[in-house]
Amino acid sequence: MATITKKELIDRIADEQGYKRVMVKRVIQAFLDVIVKELSNGNRLEFRDFGVFESKSRAPRQAQNPKTMDRVEVPSKRTVKFRVGRVMQIRMDEAPAAIDEATGLAVESSAHLAPQRSSAGANPRG
Repeated sequence: MATITKKELIDRIADEQGYKRVMVKRVIQAFLDVIVKELSNGNRLEFRDFGVFESKSRAPRQAQNPKTMDRVEVPSKRTVKFRVGRVMQIRMDEAPAAIDEATGLAVESSAHLAPQRSSAGANPRG
């Protein structure tokens, strides 16, 4: 699996669409800035068929240090959740298996190798 950087994405869009890289960079950065601003304001961002970004607050909790077994207070914090949209999910399901860079061969993800559980009595949220 390859990692695509923002620069590589900008270059690809500029090449495919015929726009100058500086213009594509400005638009993408403005888009990302607005997403961060809206999420920090607690707003939900919905991109039909792509997915939904939501800001969530996690309640404070107690955790345990596995090394010392001491109880630790974990304060509340805000996080971002992303739910995959319908079209993206379909594309992901249809996508070919990942390619092992060392061998060049297709590799199944570990999710496909896990045993299937019965859906009877299963949690509907997964």
